[in-house]
Amino acid sequence: MPSISSFAAQSATSPLAPYQIERRDVGPKDVQIAIEYCGVCHTDIHQSKNDWGASNYPVVPGHEIIGKVSALGSEVKHLKIGQRVAVGCFVDSCHTCTSCNADLEQYCLNGFTATYNSATKDPGGFTYGGYSKSIVVDKHFVLTLPDGLDPAGAAPLLCAGITTYSPLRHWGIGPGKTVGIIGLGGLGHMGVKLSHAMGAKTVMITTSKNKAADAMKLGAHEVLISTDAMAMQAMTNQFDFLLNTIPVPHDFNHYMPLLKVDGTMCIVGSVGPTADLNTGPLIFGRKSVAGSLVGGIKETQEMLEFCAKHNIVSEIELIKMDEINQAYERMLKSNVKYRFVIDMNSMG
Repeated sequence: MPSISSFAAQSATSPLAPYQIERRDVGPKDVQIAIEYCGVCHTDIHQSKNDWGASNYPVVPGHEIIGKVSALGSEVKHLKIGQRVAVGCFVDSCHTCTSCNADLEQYCLNGFTATYNSATKDPGGFTYGGYSKSIVVDKHFVLTLPDGLDPAGAAPLLCAGITTYSPLRHWGIGPGKTVGIIGLGGLGHMGVKLSHAMGAKTVMITTSKNKAADAMKLGAHEVLISTDAMAMQAMTNQFDFLLNTIPVPHDFNHYMPLLKVDGTMCIVGSVGPTADLNTGPLIFGRKSVAGSLVGGIKETQEMLEFCAKHNIVSEIELIKMDEINQAYERMLKSNVKYRFVIDMNSMG
């Protein structure tokens, strides 16, 4: 097994630094990918810093992977050497449960194998992600990148893109619907682009007046400042769907009056406990609060095709691998528009 260059966190307090890893040999159903670009997700920071208390060190982050096929197993017939492909947030699942059989591998009842920091039989005992020169992945979890999509800009589609696309599709967003995207960051900016492309009236909901111009450029039809009580009052009962991308605990109740009867607010940003939820608006308006993860493999491929059709990629800042620690610091200050992507060729 060859040694592969990567960047890893050795502890919750250490910066990411060069680290040599081993990948498994290419099996009959495997695809080896030479990584060209890897998006930087806020989850990468959480895992590197052990914010969720479950990190296994060394952590090699990265689950927004774009690269070219460099080797194929004997049973892989639908791909070819040199073809540009993609890998998202998970690289295996049980394949047998009701979720997997319904193309919902992200909800695998036996637990999916995340692209990094999941237990595996591979060298090292835990999966290593895309902050590395190459990766070996089961063919089922390798996506094809449509022609015409900028590969660097497409990298965040594997997480931020599908995280926002999946709930918009699930709740039937399209012409005649009014959608509010709460929070203009890595997820929110993709939500605006996708909702607009699906034909919905798209409203950016933000605390910052300074983000209004950007939101309109991204495709928002209107901007609602959530700290403006009069503006919020005027939009009462106006929304069919709210996509809440705020990444930290906050008061969901503030946004519930915006929903129409039978409206839904879907949470994709904040993971974990939050403020008490007032059930009154739910009961008296048959409203719903829901959550959504990423999408399954079939839906993620569909999302990539949709983005190619509508010329949608993420707004990115391309960085070199050795700039990752500074990028983390800037992300914590929300100082990026709107996703960092690592040029893996910069690692040498």
